[in-house]
Amino acid sequence: MTQTLPTSRSRPLGHTGRPVSTLAWGMWRFAGVGLDQATRLVHAALEAGITLFDTADIYGFNGSGGFGDAEVLLGQVLAANPGLRAQMVLVSKGGIRPPLPYDSSPSYLAEAIDASLTRLQCEQLDSWLIHRPDILTHPHEIARALDDAIDAGKIASVGVSNFTTAQIEALNRFLDHKIVASQPEFSPLCLTVIENGELDLAMQHGFATMAWSPLGGGRIAAPTNDRERAVAGALDAVATEQDVSREAVAVSWVMAHPAAPIAIIGTQNEQRITDAARAWDVQWTRQTWYSVLVAARGAPLP
Repeated sequence: MTQTLPTSRSRPLGHTGRPVSTLAWGMWRFAGVGLDQATRLVHAALEAGITLFDTADIYGFNGSGGFGDAEVLLGQVLAANPGLRAQMVLVSKGGIRPPLPYDSSPSYLAEAIDASLTRLQCEQLDSWLIHRPDILTHPHEIARALDDAIDAGKIASVGVSNFTTAQIEALNRFLDHKIVASQPEFSPLCLTVIENGELDLAMQHGFATMAWSPLGGGRIAAPTNDRERAVAGALDAVATEQDVSREAVAVSWVMAHPAAPIAIIGTQNEQRITDAARAWDVQWTRQTWYSVLVAARGAPLP
């Protein structure tokens, strides 16, 4: 009998032990809709089994305005529906400061965290991530600001996004409250975290990997070159056999790694949120999982 690979519906958020769904809903396009529609989207995610909600202060920014708009909209949803906040694990990010572009100075991090809490109309975030590394700030300064925010009760835990493995290790070295999550790009079309050791680092330290763009920025749904078409074909073989969508299979492929990555979906369509949850139904064998990897690499494994 062929052995299937385990895929978990939930995992701990790092050393906090807080259970979170391995499918998250990202709000980088959560702006420009009314309160009723925004509320329906939040409910659709919760009803699909998603408990991890991922936003950032930069979400909603269009290059000239809109900074903080996604947080403001979610804050309005939470204020109008007091019971929702307790049902979700809420993560936000900061440190991108147009047009600088990045600022992780202690004074700005404190300002950014306070501003996010105000926009979100909540007293504490379950986790707060540095959105992009600021190479002009020493990690011990960043660590001091993040530890202070935890000690003040403004955030419950900290993480990073788009950091190199060396940058993750450097910051973690100075933190009293260690990193609980890292947020890199990861999909069948972006294998960097497999190749650079970040998933291995996550397993070593026990922090969660929150994979952004698990659908390759839409290229999995609409491939444009030979490599993308090969990956789509490998995904379709599984999708056809198991009667699920190619997108659900791609998301599931990410979640099937033993690091138990959390796949962040960004659709603003209620039905597609529901459909994405079918990713938990997909069954993988080593052969089928590796077939997608080989297609993505464009060459046989050594």
